[in-house]
Amino acid sequence: MLSNVPISAIRAFEAAARTGSFRDAANELHLTPSAVSHAIRKLEDTLRTVLFERSARSVRLTPAGENLMRHTGAAFDQLRRGLEEVAARGPQLVRVHSAPSFAAQWLAPRLAQFLTAFPKLEVRLAASTDYARFSNDDFDIDIVYGPPRAEGVEVIPFPEETVTPLCSPALAKSIRKPADLLDQTLIRSDVKQVQWHQWFTANGSEAPALHGMRFDRSFLAIATAAEGLGVALESTLLAERELASGRLVAPLSGRANDIRYVGHRLIYPRASRQRSAVRAFADWLVAQLGGETAGSSH
Repeated sequence: MLSNVPISAIRAFEAAARTGSFRDAANELHLTPSAVSHAIRKLEDTLRTVLFERSARSVRLTPAGENLMRHTGAAFDQLRRGLEEVAARGPQLVRVHSAPSFAAQWLAPRLAQFLTAFPKLEVRLAASTDYARFSNDDFDIDIVYGPPRAEGVEVIPFPEETVTPLCSPALAKSIRKPADLLDQTLIRSDVKQVQWHQWFTANGSEAPALHGMRFDRSFLAIATAAEGLGVALESTLLAERELASGRLVAPLSGRANDIRYVGHRLIYPRASRQRSAVRAFADWLVAQLGGETAGSSH
């Protein structure tokens, strides 16, 4: 039976079953969707069973397909690990995608530590507000801001972040209570999940009409605040270098209600966890964050 089944048909089946889409499988395998569909149809004819329930917009595994995928998925995982072990004589690449501000403010400054700890690994880092598409195999790991959207992935929430007003030491001298912020330039981050009106509500007052500087990236708001041009409502995790150096301070720490929330998450395809390089990066990241993360699935 096995000699009658082309390995290309099994690859097409595994990719379609894993991605849930003939089109995504085709993109991954650099084929046309019709070629993937034809290969799977031939596999079904050879096995004399139906592996997918097909509709106009999606495909779904039948019980027979789910059974085959359990074996096929495990076999491909074993094959990937074998190839990785054979190739481990040279540097192994970890392809990381990240939300821009986390990449610039937190991750990039620490990459030297990771590479020192794992000299046989290399890191390729890309940053954008788009979510990584694992189906095209461009990335191994994504660090996302906000709820993850990918399916079939492991999700590791980061520890809660503290969001509080941050400013230069010079500006901080005139800020002793929340009402003092009404006389300051309040810097806005448009894509931030926690906004000024939420902070003022948490502190029992109404937010003023906001004018002036607004940015679409937290790292720009942090840099502007460090230059003394206003007060930013930002995460102390993202601003920890500026806080440690004294370029920024939290003038209302202990004097007002801060907002705590889970802003970032680490996600990767479940099969990727078997790769030693991905496992090393994920474990290192969790340790750097204090080991307070908790894993979940999505």
